Amino acid sequence: MKKAVIVFSGGVDSVCSVSFLKSKYELYGISFSYGQKANREIETAKYFAKKLGLKQHKIIDIGFMKELYGESNALTSSKRKIPSEFEYSIVVPIRNAVFLSIASTWAYTLNASLVAYGAHTGDTHYPDCRPAFAKKLEAAFNQGEIDGIKTKIRKEIEIWSPYREGLSKSDLLKKGFKDLGDLIFKTWSCYSDGENQCGVCESCNNRKKAFEKAGITDKTKYLK
Repeated sequence: MKKAVIVFSGGVDSVCSVSFLKSKYELYGISFSYGQKANREIETAKYFAKKLGLKQHKIIDIGFMKELYGESNALTSSKRKIPSEFEYSIVVPIRNAVFLSIASTWAYTLNASLVAYGAHTGDTHYPDCRPAFAKKLEAAFNQGEIDGIKTKIRKEIEIWSPYREGLSKSDLLKKGFKDLGDLIFKTWSCYSDGENQCGVCESCNNRKKAFEKAGITDKTKYLK
């Protein structure tokens, strides 16, 4: 079976993306600790990596990025409040470029042919989620390994996302719920930390809307 590396946060999008890929690929998960407020997502990623039977799961500590990000975004800055609706303050500068660069490094060494992340059609506000970005990054990475690809030492990689296939968050939820049932409510979407998800941040609100659109009763435990 072909190999794929998936950027795996433990959230709805990455967990449900596994449901789309697992029949075709041997999956290797990679999660990142980058100084985010929501440290709970790392523990959630560990949980689902085992539940979903990922071949390997690596947690990469890039906490030094928090210092580089400074006060540029609300997800890593202790001084900025997380909004309930989209504001550009929640865009972490080229976060997915950083994640995908590291994930692609692993993919080339594994001779994997796919690198996946959970960007979907609802992520229109985020430049590094759009298919145009993924396509250009894919071309750049393969150009950087072109000699190895030509000599068949490396495999050419594709950067896959639900967005590139026209899939929405609710589409992902339907597939994930079919595979996981009520376990899907253990995924972590919240931008904050804690025992339960806050229920009021932009990400929690998007989660609630996606469950409603998918026609699935949301049993997630929220503070509000």
